[in-house]
Amino acid sequence: QVQLVESGGGLVQAGGSLRLSCAASGRTLNNYHMGWFRQAPGKEREFVAAISRTGIRTYPASSVKGRFAISRDIAKNTVYLQMNSLKPEDTAVYHCAADGDPAFSIRAVLTQRAYDYWGQGTQVTVSS
Repeated sequence: QVQLVESGGGLVQAGGSLRLSCAASGRTLNNYHMGWFRQAPGKEREFVAAISRTGIRTYPASSVKGRFAISRDIAKNTVYLQMNSLKPEDTAVYHCAADGDPAFSIRAVLTQRAYDYWGQGTQVTVSS
């Protein structure tokens, strides 16, 4: 079992920045590709970004490309989502997730069903 806990959310003005963290307990994250998803009120959960097990490959959604960056610190067993130039439409609950498939497939990591473990989420609210 892998327990994922997100932190770093909060209230920020448009144009501001936040860094979300996803810490793991129970097992190392080195064997997992990691993803961030978000869900706004009344909307479906959507893909934000993914990173391969080694951290070499990353893939952001087009809606956040150039503003958000996903990274991981293997020694700290933690994954990050740096969010810059935030917009009100970025307001959502952000979840991290772990994918145990040995292969990193962009087609797969875009989908929720690729992930084996999920965190409870952290709220991000961007005011205009």
